[in-house]
Amino acid sequence: MATAVGSTDRKAHRRAELREFLMSRRARVTPAEAGLPDGGARRRTPGLRREEVAVLAGVGVSWYQWLEQGRDITVSPQVIDAVARVLRLSPAERRHLYVLAGLNPPAPEVDPQSADMCQGLRRLIEAWMPFPAHIMDAYWNTLMYNDAASFVLGMRPEIVQNCLISFFTDPIYRSRAGGWEELAPKIVAQFRAACSERPDDDGFRTVAEEARAASAEFAELWERRDVMPGGQIRKVLDHPLVGPLHLESTQLRIPARPDLAIVLHTPLPEADTAAKLEWLASPEGRREAMCPVAG
Repeated sequence: MATAVGSTDRKAHRRAELREFLMSRRARVTPAEAGLPDGGARRRTPGLRREEVAVLAGVGVSWYQWLEQGRDITVSPQVIDAVARVLRLSPAERRHLYVLAGLNPPAPEVDPQSADMCQGLRRLIEAWMPFPAHIMDAYWNTLMYNDAASFVLGMRPEIVQNCLISFFTDPIYRSRAGGWEELAPKIVAQFRAACSERPDDDGFRTVAEEARAASAEFAELWERRDVMPGGQIRKVLDHPLVGPLHLESTQLRIPARPDLAIVLHTPLPEADTAAKLEWLASPEGRREAMCPVAG
């Protein structure tokens, strides 16, 4: 009984939030912005009227009134998209409207206002020095990396700029990666999990086919169809200059840029890893490295 009451309360709260959200979004859109002539009519509020939203969205006036009142009515994604278009909702606001309407939200989209974040992300991974860090897109294509990722992980311009494919095909990384065979299934399972977030996106299929053609080991692991969420993976690398490095690789998602992920490598206490990374980033270490160095 308590569960039923709690569920009822949550539903009532969601409907109340839906009502307030729609009213607030409607109030900020002017008739001119919506493409409607004001006709000189005196308005008590500067925003759109309910009936104007309904007409522009192609739904019944009574139905939209019930929606904004938070009544228990059937809502389709197509209608929610039409309302979102009329109210000029951002991608984040559109997803929020889906949730308030009791629907599964669509895949996150890049907000145009957040599209230009590259310089800030570059500063972020440079500030992570002397520890390795890089940025990849939804398909795991490498977009940028810091110097530590180059002299520790072997990232460099002449290899395939895709983290999944280079994991299986780059001889330098593979020669340094301790426990590569144990790590490989986790990497493949994480990529399949990323694919499942966008099941209709052909970009993932393209990367998987390229990896399959380049590596029989990948092809075998891909057929297992294992799924594992991106998160943290422990790595042990055997660097030719400093020996073992114990790192924790963490994927961080960026809400404003759902198409990107930051991958940070944090030193673990074992084998004095932090001090070794600091030395590799020092002028002396850089001279010794002559990056890239074969393992």
